[in-house]
Amino acid sequence: MVATGRRLLHHSLSAYAVLALGYLLAPIAIILLFSFNDPAGRFNFEWKSFTLDNWANAFEVSDLTDAFVTSLEVAVVATVISTILGTLMALALVRYEFRGRPPVNFFIFLPLATPEVVLGAALLSVFLSFSAATGFVTIVIAHVMFCVSFVVVTVRSRLIGFDRSLEEAAQDLGATGPQTFLRVTLPLIMPGVLAGGLLAFALSIDDYVITSFNSGSTVTYPLWIFGASQRGVPPQVNVLAAMIFLFTVAIMVFTVWQQRRAEKLAGALAE
Repeated sequence: MVATGRRLLHHSLSAYAVLALGYLLAPIAIILLFSFNDPAGRFNFEWKSFTLDNWANAFEVSDLTDAFVTSLEVAVVATVISTILGTLMALALVRYEFRGRPPVNFFIFLPLATPEVVLGAALLSVFLSFSAATGFVTIVIAHVMFCVSFVVVTVRSRLIGFDRSLEEAAQDLGATGPQTFLRVTLPLIMPGVLAGGLLAFALSIDDYVITSFNSGSTVTYPLWIFGASQRGVPPQVNVLAAMIFLFTVAIMVFTVWQQRRAEKLAGALAE
């Protein structure tokens, strides 16, 4: 009976995992499927026939392409800034003791727990108080504000298990501080840095709530889709979304490869 119960529990957990994974991937599968749909009208919500024209003319809708490019530009700039700031903040919080460290930890987690509508409204109030014109720059500032917290949390988790003796060994062999960081520390924590940057990019490119408060006349990809949802969504929306997904998967594969490479490097240095 005990063995039978264990087998049932094992199979039930496996079935639950498959169902949960299918539930998560179903919307992505629909997006990929309908990127090849040839809709009869303006709305790409009902399957009609298979076509490759959508991918051949992915950038045919000029307004959509402009909004997509704007989202990419915002996401890249916000990711670079938040990754650099988040990595440095994580290093400071893990490596050094300083006055005010507990409040800094609290304020880092605060944007993660605050509703986006509150953050968006608060940022808009700040920009209006300084008479700042809302647009591309304010969107980047807003995205960096909430992305940097995710980078700090991700990189810090990587640094907590970091073996400091590897850095000490490099310095004993004559390496300077910058050389130790660039050749030992950074390669070993790079999987965490890449993971944090990838998370920041994903959060930035699909953000709607905070962006809608601080965008002004600038239209991003999510804002364009929301505005077009009442007039008709062209299949190119699915094509561009599929491109983003495939790019993200490629970066994830690279991150996993980089993580295994860092583990091999750490093992080689330990020997």
